[in-house]
Amino acid sequence: RDRARIDPRLATLGPRPDPRCARLGGMRVTMLLADFAQVSDGKLTVVGGGWSLTGPEAVPFGIAILIRVPWDQANQRHVMRLELLDADGHAVEVDTDDGMQPVVFFDDVPFEVGRPAGLKPGTPLDFPVAVNSGPVLLEPGIYEWRLTIDGEADEEWRLPFSVRSEPEEPIV
Repeated sequence: RDRARIDPRLATLGPRPDPRCARLGGMRVTMLLADFAQVSDGKLTVVGGGWSLTGPEAVPFGIAILIRVPWDQANQRHVMRLELLDADGHAVEVDTDDGMQPVVFFDDVPFEVGRPAGLKPGTPLDFPVAVNSGPVLLEPGIYEWRLTIDGEADEEWRLPFSVRSEPEEPIV
């Protein structure tokens, strides 16, 4: 039952997308920030989903992504990238053992969605992906997760969020 070829830790096929999702070359994408996301039995499980404000302390988080692949793009290799950008569209970098590195979850990761036997021609195929991360310490401000597929992006394939600053101490 090899319906999708990708690292099994990343995704399997699953549910239908939200009608508000974006399109590019026929592909449709829905993304959601969550406390935790998981792909199991071809379905996304999202816990604490739908937030866009966090901080000031860094917390673990998940990103649920649903890619709807058109029939004519199934059985073809695609490549995806998910990166964190600041309000100016620049890559966010964090200090690692190897020095400053951009925050990228999928760095040109290939995927391919196969057509199952007996599927009616023209039927799009769902491809859910779940990403979970430990805390990422960010300065207060506006950020976004940006998804690209096959080197292309859509303005709607972004997931903006804000990091609050520490509350000011009241003057007594």
